[in-house]
Amino acid sequence: MTEARSARVDRRHQITEAAVSAFAERGYHGTRIRDVAARAGVADGTIYLYFRNKEDLLLSIFETKMDQLLAGLAAILVGVDDPDERIRRFASHHLGMVRDHREAAEVLQVELRLSNKFLKRYRPEKLWAYLNVFAQIVRDGQAAGLYRRDIEPFIGMWAFFGSLDELAMQWVLSRRTERFTLEEAARQVADVFIRGLRTDASARPILVEAM
Repeated sequence: MTEARSARVDRRHQITEAAVSAFAERGYHGTRIRDVAARAGVADGTIYLYFRNKEDLLLSIFETKMDQLLAGLAAILVGVDDPDERIRRFASHHLGMVRDHREAAEVLQVELRLSNKFLKRYRPEKLWAYLNVFAQIVRDGQAAGLYRRDIEPFIGMWAFFGSLDELAMQWVLSRRTERFTLEEAARQVADVFIRGLRTDASARPILVEAM
């Protein structure tokens, strides 16, 4: 990467992180481009060298954070063949990212849903890629005779993601985050889905490992 390109990537990252902070604090609709520029330490016009408008900036946050989720998920699943363990790791990774990056989680859980473009016209290909990781885990479990054949992987992946997504939303919005830990939430979601997926023949005791 050339020095100029590297500087451009760094500046784009700087602006994106400033937008995450601003959107989390002030809300998407309550944030102006000048607010983001001030946090990033750049002139207002600099933002438009990298993003068309505020909505484009919001969608860029989604793309960036999905890249991070996908890369992290791929890394923790390398060399793991057991479908049960892969489900545990998926749940732990997803809610662990929510815990460790609360501002970004708040933007994705709350502010992104306020974008008409995202809800109506944007096709989140990276989200589909993320969900399909779970669908493939189900298929692999079915092929190995561990998981029920009557489970549709497409329905399963949305049900699994929906559970994690709703728990993340509750945690982000809650004033009492001590009500439940995301680590325990990850363990319970994984346990529920593993038990529901298993065939009678594969109903061996579930070993819950520390995550």
